[in-house]
Amino acid sequence: MMNERLLFPSEPSVYHLDDVTVIRLEGPDAVKYLNGQVTCDVAALTPGQSSLGAHCNPKGKVLAAFRLFKREQDLLLMYKKELAEIELAELKKYAVFSKLTITDVSNEFHIIGVAGTGSDGWINTHITTFEQLDTSLVKCQIKQDRWLLLSQKSHPLPLSLPEQPHNDWWGLDILDGLPQLNKNSQAEFIPQALNLHALQAISFTKGCYTGQEIVARAKYRGINNRALFALQGTASHTVTTDSVVERQLGEHWRSSGTILDVWQKDEQVLISVVLASDTAPETAFRIESDEESSLSIRPLPYTLE
Repeated sequence: MMNERLLFPSEPSVYHLDDVTVIRLEGPDAVKYLNGQVTCDVAALTPGQSSLGAHCNPKGKVLAAFRLFKREQDLLLMYKKELAEIELAELKKYAVFSKLTITDVSNEFHIIGVAGTGSDGWINTHITTFEQLDTSLVKCQIKQDRWLLLSQKSHPLPLSLPEQPHNDWWGLDILDGLPQLNKNSQAEFIPQALNLHALQAISFTKGCYTGQEIVARAKYRGINNRALFALQGTASHTVTTDSVVERQLGEHWRSSGTILDVWQKDEQVLISVVLASDTAPETAFRIESDEESSLSIRPLPYTLE
């Protein structure tokens, strides 16, 4: 088991997430339109609430896994910037028939992560002051002592906290089993292969949305045979999303799965990877062309049943 102190600070710390896109949907049809495009139930959210979700193509393949915030006047979607070119074009595809605008407003916001032991108390102590400075401040608790904040650049938050590398934030996502697609994995997987059903990011009762028939069939007919896993271990070479994971089969090694994201510090490595859902917990893995590497499955903080 890797030492999580490499990732989780011993005190509240800040992460500047400049590799995130923020999309605003506003107008009288914004909720109805987005609800017909994505897996989560947008209409069920009240202002101040958030949800994970996915936007799929008609074949049910995920174009972006996102975090959605509902505010009084609009909706905000957040996902990795490298997905934006394809995702934003697809999201806007049918908007001409509805009364709403869809705009990339990333340059208006600071996207900030706060994590570390004591962060819950720090947020609770300081949040009132923050909200007085910026009434449009968006806050979301991801889990204990881990928060996401969006603040207007016109009202910068006075965050006197130690700074951590933004890549460490995505390493925490790997530990939490939260999928982050990269451009190579865009439109490759249905939501269940990314564990989004286990993360309450799919509504099976709200009605139709793009790709809904495929997503529902995967649930009710059991046709999905893949899942998101976290691998942990060591590697002597740099691991990227283009690297190939191999699993051990007897005395042999076979390529297995698709890497979504990687966190690495020296030889310590965490990998978010889509594998066959029946992969045995004791399976040994390595990185192709790195015979010194050694990886194993790390249990996720939720169940897939």
